[in-house]
Amino acid sequence: MEHHLVHSKTFRYEVFSKSKHPNKILYVLHGYGQLSKFFIRKFNGLGPDWLVVAPEGMHRFYLDSSHDRVGASWMTREDRETDIRDNLSYLNAVNEEIEKTYRIDTRVLLGFSQGGATAARWNVFSDVHFDTMILWACVYPPDLLPETAPSPSGRNIFVLGSNDRYFSRTKSEETIQFYRAMNFEIERFEGDHDIDNKTLTTLLTKST
Repeated sequence: MEHHLVHSKTFRYEVFSKSKHPNKILYVLHGYGQLSKFFIRKFNGLGPDWLVVAPEGMHRFYLDSSHDRVGASWMTREDRETDIRDNLSYLNAVNEEIEKTYRIDTRVLLGFSQGGATAARWNVFSDVHFDTMILWACVYPPDLLPETAPSPSGRNIFVLGSNDRYFSRTKSEETIQFYRAMNFEIERFEGDHDIDNKTLTTLLTKST
């Protein structure tokens, strides 16, 4: 018979800012097989008013047979409900720590690829108010029913590259139609499955 035991675990997250007193925060949740210390580098072009926080998925694993490269994941299909609860608790705890140190006026949440589903759940179920949520190259989590759609009080954006290797033309069109029906703004850029700095800068400028 399966049982669950609640026990403490140490989580890891990265923080980056060019200023000691940023007043805007960008939470970035990485994709499958990435690590927060590398993922956060994609956002080092932001100005000094931004604090970037990159939590790392709780499950780390080797990416190759030689055990040279390590990546992290937010969850798998195995016992996913437990992992969802743990992720939400962990992210809320990170935010509480950040709020103790920084005085933030603007909050933006970005979920990339696999991290998009976790970001969407955090946005819906957390007491933290995000002025903008950006879901980047990801599928909206099917466990979030229409009645738990993102709040219309915030700005919700879906971003997808024109040559994303994980989205065929048919899948791209279907995914975009889905997000439009959820009242998301749609942003496209020329590129693959990655963060496009020019697109990101434009979106963040409009969000503040």
